[in-house]
Amino acid sequence: MRRAAAAPLALLLLAPLLGGCARKADSFKPRIVVTSPDGGGVGQARAFTIRGYALDDRGVERITVDGKAIPTEKGSRKIANFAYQTRVQGNKATYLIGALDAAGNKSVLEVPITVDGKPPVLKVTRFERSGTLIRVTGVATDDNRVTEVLVDGKRLNITSGTRVDFYAETTGVYADVEAVDSAGNRTRLRAQQ
Repeated sequence: MRRAAAAPLALLLLAPLLGGCARKADSFKPRIVVTSPDGGGVGQARAFTIRGYALDDRGVERITVDGKAIPTEKGSRKIANFAYQTRVQGNKATYLIGALDAAGNKSVLEVPITVDGKPPVLKVTRFERSGTLIRVTGVATDDNRVTEVLVDGKRLNITSGTRVDFYAETTGVYADVEAVDSAGNRTRLRAQQ
């Protein structure tokens, strides 16, 4: 009788160890990352490439754009790289990038796209020259976002936005000022008296 009681006790002690051998359910959804364009996108052209990858601990089975499967680049199934050529009709579009893993877990990422062929507006509001020292003040505006302002090829420290006020000092007879928007459109002007 003592031997019969010992067997169930041994099983109870082994149960936690044997439970660790059981396969665990996959509840990890694939993660989708778009590497280009940054955070959705603003481009000058209606056709450009969305690049990125999906990752999953067990492997990505399929990547889709707007519900249609697209090919992935060769390599590990745990990190599936993709590229998709857009064809935007009009000035705005939204693409839905989807990823499916082997367990049937799905993820979807919304990627908004804006076509912007219009360059920023650049205006010099004040120009002062003292000898060879030049002080230039102005404003750059854009429908989407001004990302850079340069004076004589030197990038100014600005906070990007739809309206950017700037000030710079340089030397010479005039100052070449340039504004760049998030789509890469550029406006240049030469400030002088």
